[in-house]
Amino acid sequence: MPEGGIAVGGVLAGTMTSSEPEDPDAALMPRIAEGDASAYRLLVDRHADRLLAFAERLVGDRATAEDVVQDSYLSLWRTAARWSPQAKVRTWLYRIARNAAIDRVRRRKPTVDPETVTLIDPGARPDRAVIDGDIGRAVSAALDALPERQRAAIVMVHYDGLSGADASAAMEVSVEALESLLARGRRALRAALSGQRDDLIGGER
Repeated sequence: MPEGGIAVGGVLAGTMTSSEPEDPDAALMPRIAEGDASAYRLLVDRHADRLLAFAERLVGDRATAEDVVQDSYLSLWRTAARWSPQAKVRTWLYRIARNAAIDRVRRRKPTVDPETVTLIDPGARPDRAVIDGDIGRAVSAALDALPERQRAAIVMVHYDGLSGADASAAMEVSVEALESLLARGRRALRAALSGQRDDLIGGER
């Protein structure tokens, strides 16, 4: 198993990657900045499902996740002119959505620091079909217990397949800081799942 990966039910859920394919959304952003509604709808259609799933994993219910996505796309429409080609559009959207999710958590729990609050996963993840019963519940509970920053890093890299560069940009941290969040998250997951299968969590020893 590649070092630093997370294996669930024997399947590698995600690894860091250095490949940086050309951004297919880049051509849409100048058009959106000029008020092109058709370009905006095309971008929404490309990312709406994945962004909704990401938001729902963070905030814990579909209705709030839909609000997060709506907030995110409204923010994109209003600030498209600020987008820089140095940032992938998908990365920018994840950053906006994560910030919108934290804002929603702050509104629900105004006395809690949003950097330390644990966000809740409502249900199935893309690889849940390969996880059996108790193992699936253990993995879900262990992820739920992670602090938000560690959890967001794990979800972006190991479930949504963002590269280290994209995930660090979405979280507005350095790649080194992202690696630290991932390492701490993996250690916490290994500790929480130590009573499960030996090969459930791989990576740093």
